[in-house]
Order: sequence, then structure tokens, then C-alpha cells
Amino acid sequence: MEYRVLGRTGVKVTPLCLGTDNFANPTPEAESIEIINRALDAGINLIDTSNSYAKGESERIIGRALAESGRRHQVVIATKAHYPTGPGPNDRGNSRLHLMKACEDSLRRLQTDHIDLYQLHRPVFDIPIEETLSALTDLVRQGKVRYIGSSTAPAWKVMEALMVSELKGYVRFVSEQPPYNLLDRRIENELVPMCQSHGLGILPWSPLAMGILAGRYAHAQDYPPDSRASLRGGIYAERITASGIEVGNKFVRLAEDANISPAQLAVLWVKEQPGITAPLIGPRTIKQLEHFLPVLEMKLNEMTRSACDELVPPGSAVANFHNSAPWMKMRIV
Repeated sequence: MEYRVLGRTGVKVTPLCLGTDNFANPTPEAESIEIINRALDAGINLIDTSNSYAKGESERIIGRALAESGRRHQVVIATKAHYPTGPGPNDRGNSRLHLMKACEDSLRRLQTDHIDLYQLHRPVFDIPIEETLSALTDLVRQGKVRYIGSSTAPAWKVMEALMVSELKGYVRFVSEQPPYNLLDRRIENELVPMCQSHGLGILPWSPLAMGILAGRYAHAQDYPPDSRASLRGGIYAERITASGIEVGNKFVRLAEDANISPAQLAVLWVKEQPGITAPLIGPRTIKQLEHFLPVLEMKLNEMTRSACDELVPPGSAVANFHNSAPWMKMRIV
């Protein structure tokens, strides 16, 4: 098994991360636990979740699975906080008040005494970063968190946090978790070089572009009934564009020529990009997980890499996977 170092830590993780956004929504608990155990059997040691996934149920399922199997020590657990967990004005965001409570709640659901990687699910622009980093530093010093990271933040915001940590002696981000796939390559312009320069791991989400790169969508307004665009609508449906589908169909043919499935190639392409630590795979079924596992050992040849660059040039985008980030003003249709 190939392991990659997570940022500037000594932590070694597998080049694929098990994403759990589908747990309990729609994947039933029994199958979710089966997915976790199969992933661990295959050697995957990084599991990503959030306190907002299925209203905390994803964390509960992970906690129950690891408690029942006794395999907590094998796993690097990454979870996140930011999104609302209740109706109150302080039941959300990146304030000290919210993060301290959110961490305790996540620890209880996960049935563990520490979180290995605690990430800010989104950046906040109206709270001083000093407050957020001070709270996260206290959680690390209390032994409740080992490392901290961020998700879907602009490069300058991550850089600001690194600078403040350096100046104030706060705990430093070790990773960033951005959206990244062949249809939306914009992180290559600033975020990836910044992370490479300052030693942050990159854990991309949505490497399959919600299945567009697997050829699941025939038309921009015609969604498969079991797709996220159909089941969840909103920002998920907004990511389905005519230009993205056109590229997706070409990508499917490219994968066939390369003797690999489109879904595997989509994940492999992200896994093999410069600066990437481990893309998140979010299987909805055990069958989907089994399909992804061979990517752990695959390598991307330069001919296929160049063909992908011709479909969507480096740094550009034909679909907007940053549409859950209010700071991103660019719209893609």
C-alpha cells in the first residue's frame, strides 16, 4: 500500500479517503457499516465526515461501526464543523462558542476521546480568524483534537490563517479540503501552489463531479432519479451544466480507450495530480466502493493525462463546484 504524508505532519494516510456524506442519506446504516469495514479491510485508513451530514447521523454510524469492530486505532478520523446544528444564532459558524460545543458533540457521536483532523467546513469572514484559531488551539491542547484543517476556502484565507498561527503561536492548518475534479480545475491557479509551498495536504471532494464524469447525465435538466441532483436539488442541481455534460461524454470515451471505467479514471486523475494527498470517494453502495478500490494501486500515464488536459485546460472550469462557497463570485452556466 502506498501511503502519503498529510501536510507537514508525521501522519501517513492512504491515497484515497472514505467520504461519508451518503451515510444515512440515503445509504442505510447496515450498508454504511459494511462500507466502513470493507474500506478498512482494503487498507484505507482515512475517513472523512461532518457534524452536518444527515444531521450528525453519519458521525454516529462511524462511531458505532468502530466501537463494534474495535478498530478505532486503525483510523484517522476527519470531521468538520461550521454548518447549523440547531435553530439558535450561535448554533453555527466558526466562533469559539460554537466550535467548543460542536467538538464535544462530535466526540460523543463518534464514541472517541479525540478527533484526528478537525476541519472548518467553510470559512467565515465576519469573525476574526484569531478567535477561531485560538479555540482550535485550546481543543488541541486539551487533547480533544490532534490536527486542524479547513475546507472550501480561498487561498488567501488559508494563507491568512497560516500567517496568524505563525505570529500568535496558534496551531497551524495541516490540510485544505476543496472541490476538485476535471470539470472544475480552478484550485490549480492559486490554492494548489500555495498548499505545496507551505506544506498543506489537499483532500479534494467530488472527484467524480457528482457522476457527470461517469456519464450519468444525458441532459442538463434530465437527472437520474437516484442522483444527488434529483434527490437533493439546489446547489447539487446547479452543478449540472450542458458544457460539463459534453465534456463528461468525451471523458467516458477517453476512459474506454484507456481500458478503465470512467468513474475509476475520474478518481485516478485527481489522485495523481500534483499536490494532492487523497481525494474523497463517497460510495453510496458497497458495490460502488468495490469499484473504487483498485484505484489505490493505479497510476496515470502521461498520454491519458494530456488527453484530459485537452478536454479541460489546467486552471479552468466548465461546471461550478464552488457554488457552496459564498465567496466564489464566478458563475458557470
